[in-house]
Amino acid sequence: MHSYIQTPEALAESVAAFRREPLVGADTEAASFHRYRDRIFLVQLSSRDGRTAIVDPLALPDLALLGELLADPAVEKVFHDADYDLRILDRDYRFRAARIFDTRIAAQLAGEPAVGLAALLEKYVGVKLAKEHQKADWSRRPLPTEMLEYAAADTRHLPALRDALRDRLTQLGRLAWAEEEFARLESLRWTGAPDAGDGFLRVKGARALPPRSLAALRELCAWREALAAEQDKATFRIIGNDALLAVAKALPRSPAELAQVPQLPATLARRHGPALLESVRRALALPEAELPRVERTARPPKDAAFDGRVERLKAARNRVAAELGLDPGVLCGRSTLEAVARTTPTPNDRAGLSRVAELRRWQIEVLGNALLAALA
Repeated sequence: MHSYIQTPEALAESVAAFRREPLVGADTEAASFHRYRDRIFLVQLSSRDGRTAIVDPLALPDLALLGELLADPAVEKVFHDADYDLRILDRDYRFRAARIFDTRIAAQLAGEPAVGLAALLEKYVGVKLAKEHQKADWSRRPLPTEMLEYAAADTRHLPALRDALRDRLTQLGRLAWAEEEFARLESLRWTGAPDAGDGFLRVKGARALPPRSLAALRELCAWREALAAEQDKATFRIIGNDALLAVAKALPRSPAELAQVPQLPATLARRHGPALLESVRRALALPEAELPRVERTARPPKDAAFDGRVERLKAARNRVAAELGLDPGVLCGRSTLEAVARTTPTPNDRAGLSRVAELRRWQIEVLGNALLAALA
């Protein structure tokens, strides 16, 4: 069973009960697939006995009590793939979670080939999750009963999954690895930066456009952004990138020419035709000197010695990963190997490895000798 929390009194009662628990499963639901202005639309909490609360931030004027629960070091918070949840909790409320267990990280370090929540619950807990609401619009109100039940299921089984994965990590002697990773999650913060106006360059194919078409794409993207903000819709729900790119390439000057753009559906041409043509008109009217151009930055010269060190480190990493039954990227990512290659500690210099900020303590313990031997 779950309770749907919409009043300050119910929130206070629920949080007080969860703060008496040793651990709480936690999750959030946002709606970036549907809304221009994404935010947290639900927070789910579950105790080990399956008692679940679904907190509705749209109905509550103040969620400070929830923030206190997340920050309480006496209560372990169990997330699956906590990264995004922690970042948006920081962005929207400046909430910071302490004492985290992340079942996705635990599964990766246990060598699980499939680390999605549904796959793990089926394997470790014998529960099959429904999938029909994965891309649901959590901003809608009222929420149907089946959506609330789906949201509750996301956290109801997290405590049992946590127990099973913790036991598995203990058997493998890797619990300390996971705990080091969990501790680092506490420092995650929202890092989204405002668009500097060059978002149009991130459209696939934009950088291959000639300057006039690139100017049209810039105008088209700016129009779409404004309309999406006005209607609070995800930008792709206004019109897709492929259609905008095709209009920018064609530079149509009339409704008849616009209708000839093959990647633009006729319904969108009718609905947005005047705005699309106006965006193109503005681009066509720009003086040559004001057209955007893609800056081509020169690539740094190849460093054969550095590349050789990285390849030797990679081979050593891959060998140890195979012995441990781990994905090589989970054991140690390429950017970390590159940081080691830049530092070039001398043979037997484990202290030198400890100065590589990107390396975890557990990675030095498990992989340090192999990395040093590769650099020797």
